[in-house]
Amino acid sequence: MVVSYHIWIGRVSGGVDVFLLISAFLMTLQFTGRYKQGRPMDLVRHWLHLFRRLLPAVVVVLVSTLAATFIFLPATRWFEIVQQTWASLFYFENRLLQDLAVDYYATDHSMASPVQHFWSLSIQGQVFILWPIIFATAALVCRRFALRYRATLVYVFAIIFLVSFVYSIIFTASNQAVAYFDTFARLWEFALGTLVALILPALNFSKPVRIVMGWVGVAAMLSCGILLQVQTAFPGFVALWPTLAAVAVIAAGQTGSRLGVDRILSSKFLVRLGDNSYALYLWHWPILVIALAWSGKDHAGWLSGTVIIALSLTLAFLTTKFVEKPFREWKWPEVKRRRSVIAIAACLAVVSAPLMAFQYRLDLDEQAAEARMVFDNPGAKILSPDYVNEAAPNAPIQPTVERVGRDWASLPADCSGDVKPEAKLLQENCKQNGVGADATKTVLVVGNSHSQQWLAAMAVLAEEHHWRLYSLLYGGCPFTTEDPESEPACNQFNSDVVNHIREHTPDALFMVGTAAVPSWPDETLTYGFEDLIPQVTELGIHVVAVRDNPRFNYSLRDCTLAKGVDSPDCRPLKADVLAEPSPFDAVTGKFENLSLLDLTDLICPELYCPPVIGNTFVYLDDNHLTKTYVQSMAGMLDERWFAATGWQR
Repeated sequence: MVVSYHIWIGRVSGGVDVFLLISAFLMTLQFTGRYKQGRPMDLVRHWLHLFRRLLPAVVVVLVSTLAATFIFLPATRWFEIVQQTWASLFYFENRLLQDLAVDYYATDHSMASPVQHFWSLSIQGQVFILWPIIFATAALVCRRFALRYRATLVYVFAIIFLVSFVYSIIFTASNQAVAYFDTFARLWEFALGTLVALILPALNFSKPVRIVMGWVGVAAMLSCGILLQVQTAFPGFVALWPTLAAVAVIAAGQTGSRLGVDRILSSKFLVRLGDNSYALYLWHWPILVIALAWSGKDHAGWLSGTVIIALSLTLAFLTTKFVEKPFREWKWPEVKRRRSVIAIAACLAVVSAPLMAFQYRLDLDEQAAEARMVFDNPGAKILSPDYVNEAAPNAPIQPTVERVGRDWASLPADCSGDVKPEAKLLQENCKQNGVGADATKTVLVVGNSHSQQWLAAMAVLAEEHHWRLYSLLYGGCPFTTEDPESEPACNQFNSDVVNHIREHTPDALFMVGTAAVPSWPDETLTYGFEDLIPQVTELGIHVVAVRDNPRFNYSLRDCTLAKGVDSPDCRPLKADVLAEPSPFDAVTGKFENLSLLDLTDLICPELYCPPVIGNTFVYLDDNHLTKTYVQSMAGMLDERWFAATGWQR
């Protein structure tokens, strides 16, 4: 299901939800069997045995994926993939994807990480630690108080199911993209699998009923990804569809009837395929992503998809036969715990070695380049008429290709003291510089990532003029009045920001005041701009609104790396992406304490928007400026800030 939907259909199938449920079902049978037989739980030995079985195939796939990454993918993507490989190896890939706010449903798989699919294995690995602890704790309690083990577990996991299920529904409704990777939002699927294993012996359906249950369950599972809009619903209550379908198939069991679906599911071909399913899941995604990136396609066709599946099946079969199975049957590590630890450490070392070597080389390259940046990479400073260019011939462009994609600006510390917000959502997204109560001014930066990118220059101004600078930023959420098109969490965040401003009244508020359209000169004021500004300025706060930078429907950075700095394809016309007149013209002079800044002349000087200015990448993707370039604009921002606000230096 997972492989076919990913490769041929380009959608999410619900198969992973079934996969999580089945893993908990099998683990429950294992631990209840131990308790019934009076065997010790021995959690340490269990974990060592489990991860010693799981890691060898993981190591083969991760090392192969790293090698293919360095051969077929551009250097701009290396750091991100190395970072996610660390997370995949140590089972926290889902947490990393949450932090990165990855769109799992993006139709263009070529830009996905080739190890992104490890998010589900990470959640499973975390539950493989948690569930045995619950089983062992329940066993101790039941023996101590003479309780029935199976009944006690039913109560415990019923509570886990209900709490996680409600949490999942609420979280999915408020922030589905992040909830998708959340462990606690997925626990109910594991709990359901455990409850099925506990209750199954008490179920006694007739053969005709079980035949119908089996067919209905299989049909529901296979149709899930087509009939449901998982993009907006998983892992909330809609994920009951594939999980309950799996429950129906499990409960139907072996009917012994030639009409039962179990006759097909028990066929030698499907059983053999099931034997290789773990390795198939590991291989299919990196092969798909790297093949698409190498070919320049955003999705696989039926022919190329068939080739990808055939290659995935072949590698899965070889991995199972020559890696997974031999390691599973290897007796030496089972004799002593120390040997199991050595085997696991050896697996980890095989992947860690190339990752550490890459990081070491990257650090050396960056140190060498940064030592010459002040001369070789002036950025926007080169646009100044009196600038004297001292760049060395053939000096590398900064940021380096490995670092440019993560060249983000940020403030160094969490908010504290009298600027710390009261609302929890604001606290989680509040950063500040190191200037305290003796600051000459307090400046608050609000909005989304397009406000965040200006922190690189604002931090320079704050340090030079001893301002206290802090930010309240929320990804994908421009600072506006309540917008019916925005996510509920975004509107709540902005409402909390307005309340915070009323209570703390900073000297100035910095925001982005317009919204550009990718590769089109159709720019507008941000939603509710003219209603929002008076709410702030009437408090005596000076609002500084900056014009949004041009956006594109392709990455200038990637275009430059593929075709060169001077390629016409990578130098769009200014008139094609920048609105004339500026949307700011409509509100110029309309509000007191409002200053409007337009620095787009430093991004698109003269007729074009070049990808590199002053030997510095301007953009890190298709719509965000690099920290390095924005930092080089600090001097110009300083001049225009004081000219517009009338502040004294």
